[in-house]
Amino acid sequence: MGNFEVYANRDSLLYREQYGLKDIPTILRGTIRYPGYCAAWNALIEIGLTDADFPILDSGKLTYHSLMEAFAPEGTGSVKDRIAELLNEAPDSEVMQKLEWLGLFSKKKINIENATPALILEHLLLKKWKLEPQDKDMIIMQHEFVYALNGKKHRLTSTMVMKGNGQNDTAMARLVGLPMGIFVGLIADGKIKSTGVQIPVTKEVYEPVLEELKEYGVIFTEKEEVIG
Repeated sequence: MGNFEVYANRDSLLYREQYGLKDIPTILRGTIRYPGYCAAWNALIEIGLTDADFPILDSGKLTYHSLMEAFAPEGTGSVKDRIAELLNEAPDSEVMQKLEWLGLFSKKKINIENATPALILEHLLLKKWKLEPQDKDMIIMQHEFVYALNGKKHRLTSTMVMKGNGQNDTAMARLVGLPMGIFVGLIADGKIKSTGVQIPVTKEVYEPVLEELKEYGVIFTEKEEVIG
C-alpha cells in the first residue's frame, strides 16, 4: 500500500471534556497521510491560501500566478522562486513540486468573483482531487486504549474499515451521511426523545445509531490483550 506518515495532535482535542476524557493523562489523535502531504498543506497555510477572512476584489479576473505573486515577498526572482524563499524551500523541492502540480503558478484565470483565498484553494482542490469513475476510497479508523487493571497493563484495539464503491458511492459519503440520516430517522420515529441540538455523547443518541449502522457495514472489530 506504500509508505505513510502520521500527523499527531496532542493539545487541540476540544472534545476531551465532552467525552469525559479530561482526566486521561495521555490522549493522542493521529491521521495517516501519504508522505509529503502534511508539509505541503503547511505550505498552503504559510502562504495564506487557507485564509477565509477577506475577499479578493476582482479575483475572477486574476490568474493563479498573479494571486501567488501577491503573496510572494518582493524580489527579482520568479514568483515560484520567491514563494520558495517564503517557505524556506528549494525551488525544486517536493513541496514546491506539489504546489506546481496544483496549478498555483499557472496563468489560468481563477474565474471566481470576490473570493477569499480559502475559497479559491477549495475550488482548485475540488478539481484536482476529484475521484475518477474508476477510483475507490477507503477509510480506516482505529482506537487504541492502554490501561492498567489488577496490576496488569492491557491494550484494547478497536478497528473499522470501510471501502467505497466508486466515484459516487464513497466510504466518506457513507460515514458522513449515514449517522445523521439514521439519527433523523430515529427522531422522526420517536425513538429518541431528546430535544434541541444533540451531539453523540449520550447513550440515548449514540447507542441506537451505532446499532443501525451495523446494517450498513459500519462495524468495529475489537482485540484485547495483556501487554505487561
